[in-house]
Amino acid sequence: MDIKKTINLLESSIKNPSKGLPEDVFLFISRITPLINVDLLIKNKQGHTLLTWRDDACFPAGWHIPGGIIRYKEKISNRIYAVAKNELGVSVRFKRDPLAINQVIYNSRKTRGHFISLLYECKLVGSLDENLKFEKGAPKAGQWAWHKKCPNNIISVHKMYRKFIN
Repeated sequence: MDIKKTINLLESSIKNPSKGLPEDVFLFISRITPLINVDLLIKNKQGHTLLTWRDDACFPAGWHIPGGIIRYKEKISNRIYAVAKNELGVSVRFKRDPLAINQVIYNSRKTRGHFISLLYECKLVGSLDENLKFEKGAPKAGQWAWHKKCPNNIISVHKMYRKFIN
């Protein structure tokens, strides 16, 4: 096997890495290097924390702090703005320095097994989409709700933020 040819073939499948990667390429990269992500800690005037419902292949369904993985050559600030727009439909202001920096390693996971997570304190600019507000019943992916304290069904990786949510 010629590794250089393999790498060239792999690179030819990537149009613009700053816009994201093909899923298989992304998953491969997550098996060989840590991923850096931003998480957005948003509180209302009452001190409640904004969480959204996540239901995908990465974790069992649960509440989570909105966040996303930084793309190649993307500024941290641009990923924060993109997460706010993509997950909440609003803009945010944020403090320049992260509240917390955490290293997460899943020894039992091969794919998406190592993260450097940056937690940023953010403020909403604008109003959340009321159509996505969780009211009652079983939450659906993408719904949001304000939480007075850390819920028991927060995704496991975000238990590290319990002290910021409570």
